[in-house]
Amino acid sequence: MAEPQVPPLTVVRPGEGTEVDIGAIGVVFKIWGADTDGSLSVVEHPFPVGALVPPHLHTREDEYSIVTEGEIGFRSGDRETVLGPGGYITKPRGELHTMWNAGPVPARMIEIITPAGFEHFFRELAELVSAGPPEPEAVAGLAENYGVELGRPAWLPGIVERFGLTPPPGTG
Repeated sequence: MAEPQVPPLTVVRPGEGTEVDIGAIGVVFKIWGADTDGSLSVVEHPFPVGALVPPHLHTREDEYSIVTEGEIGFRSGDRETVLGPGGYITKPRGELHTMWNAGPVPARMIEIITPAGFEHFFRELAELVSAGPPEPEAVAGLAENYGVELGRPAWLPGIVERFGLTPPPGTG
């Protein structure tokens, strides 16, 4: 009888992972979908002071966030909260959401994405951003390729004003 195949082991030590800039925030790739047979991916997001992620919704994946540094605000649908280190939140597919640095110091969170695949959106967006501010049409096309819908909700200007945020181009 053949020995059972041992699944690969992925080890990512503190401080490891490739970091890229996607405009408003950063992305540090920790666990790729290829490491989990497509079940999930994990990235970290550093949030500079004033950072705002454009409102969007996912049609293919759910996201689970854990704040590890600073304070991060979340709005999903009509629900809003600010979480500090150790705070967890779910962001279900199909619901418009946004995130922002809600405090006076840089913040960071871990993002678990299920199923995997969306980590490649971040990789492709970083490539666009590295060539200079991308054209809105290019970002919209990339989002569409990954089943992401961008939104401009009426509540966004209030969040920008209350938290003194710097909205990415085309969102403010």
